[in-house]
Amino acid sequence: MEGHPLNIIQEKDSEFFNMIEGVRENALSEGAIPLKYKFLIALALDAEHGAIDGVKVLAMQAMDAGATKEEIMEAVRIANYIGGIGSVYAAANALRDIL
Repeated sequence: MEGHPLNIIQEKDSEFFNMIEGVRENALSEGAIPLKYKFLIALALDAEHGAIDGVKVLAMQAMDAGATKEEIMEAVRIANYIGGIGSVYAAANALRDIL
């Protein structure tokens, strides 16, 4: 994945991009839930939505924040429980080169 996935949005509507980034920063900053767990939650949600690139980036961010490979796989188990086997296929495609 080259560059930020929303580069076209930033280029064409910087005000909207800045709003999106503000929401991301609000959700994925240190708070009551430690950052690694926030990344794992987001990873499970992206897997459920079939967002392979999102799962890949979030897995790397989670590991940078201290998550283990086992924790990542447990997040995939949660995605499977909520979203079904499609979540697992999305996660498998994303995690192939990471884990």
